[in-house]
Amino acid sequence: MNIPPVSIAAAKAALIEQYGDERLRRRATMLWGPRGVGKSSIVQQVAAHFGVPLVDLRLTTIEPVDIRGAIYADDAQQRTVWFPPEFLPGPEQPAGILFLDELTAADQRLQISAYSLILDRRVGHYRLPDGWQVVAAGNASFHGAVSHDMGTALADRMFHFNVQAVIEAFVAYALAHGLAPEVMAFLQVRPDKLDDTQAQLAGDHLAGASPRGWEDVSRVLQSGLSDATKRLLVQGRIGAANAAEFFGVLREIQAGVDVLRLLAARPGAETLALLPRSLDALYGMIYGLVAACSDAPTLTRALEVVEQLPEARGPVPLPLAEAQTLAMELLLQRALQQSLEAALYDSAAYRRYAGARRG
Repeated sequence: MNIPPVSIAAAKAALIEQYGDERLRRRATMLWGPRGVGKSSIVQQVAAHFGVPLVDLRLTTIEPVDIRGAIYADDAQQRTVWFPPEFLPGPEQPAGILFLDELTAADQRLQISAYSLILDRRVGHYRLPDGWQVVAAGNASFHGAVSHDMGTALADRMFHFNVQAVIEAFVAYALAHGLAPEVMAFLQVRPDKLDDTQAQLAGDHLAGASPRGWEDVSRVLQSGLSDATKRLLVQGRIGAANAAEFFGVLREIQAGVDVLRLLAARPGAETLALLPRSLDALYGMIYGLVAACSDAPTLTRALEVVEQLPEARGPVPLPLAEAQTLAMELLLQRALQQSLEAALYDSAAYRRYAGARRG
């Protein structure tokens, strides 16, 4: 694909700007990318951003007639006429987003009707209102999904985004949606495991890792299921090899730091004695602290802990300065999400850190 990859956040920002321009809104956009990267989610977010309706059509679950509509005999005109389907917007909805998901996987008979909406903004006698934007999404053949080639006539009528999974976008999503800190910590150490579609295809494996898969793993960890069942579910979601590596790191994270004890400790020597001594435990601590910050006192204490990070010493050198920077950035994001800005800026630890950065 001769299109440079972009993050899901960059694609969302571009879609928002495109929708805001009335002329560009009339040109369809195609989101290419692997499963679980968040293509559907950002289209929903763009519609919510503008407060406009979203018509979401999963093309693999409908028939060609579902788009074209039903045919009936008009005695007055002495001809057959097509009734458009009710889910397509009418004049009473002047603006919105029509999302054609799984476009490249749809039956080719159905694609003909979908292409009419993209190319001509009409199908049969139905015409899409001028204020609507058409966004399509699908996988290329190298993404390991069922995919039909897109003709040049159609491709030439669309903007194309090659959306790829990046760890920064996933972590931002994970923090906003309360995913398990252990998952974020693992992927911080092994970002290559965020999406291993290519390895999955090369090994002819049924299950593999994806952003959607890691979200499911997070929900499994946060459940009240037994450890044995959790392991089975994780193996069945991301594959045995990925699960074995994840649980190995998980043991290291859980053994390396107790976030609740750390938050309850006094600053100084007591905190220093509890700081992590391994890389896995270090990132586990960072994401555990961030996840715990739901009120001002906890945020203040977490900032004090992070301020002491450069003092930690272990059997192997750790990237403590980089970890401190990451932790402060994540705590800043968390403070903004939780409306804890006042506690952040009142924190002496944060003021010292920010002053040192400016210096």
